[in-house]
Amino acid sequence: MAIFKGAGVAIVTPFKADGEVNYEEFGRQIDFQINNGTDAIIVCGTTGEAACLTEDEHVKVIDYCVKHVNHRVPVIAGTGSNCTDTAVYLSQEA
Repeated sequence: MAIFKGAGVAIVTPFKADGEVNYEEFGRQIDFQINNGTDAIIVCGTTGEAACLTEDEHVKVIDYCVKHVNHRVPVIAGTGSNCTDTAVYLSQEA
């Protein structure tokens, strides 16, 4: 049995002019994708600007996404890093 099926969207992480994550816009993007038939949301991958986030921001973006999606579709959290300790930490937090 397949774990995932259909098409997932590697969603971008929107930022405000001051460099903070724009969670209001992020929520709108998530809803748009789900309301238009996306089967999974992929967050904090290379398309999601994960390399531009601190570890704390990375965890918060994933947490926000999971809570906002609220079991409507699977969330695939990008937890990769060039640092093994960071990748392990992010994977445990996701």
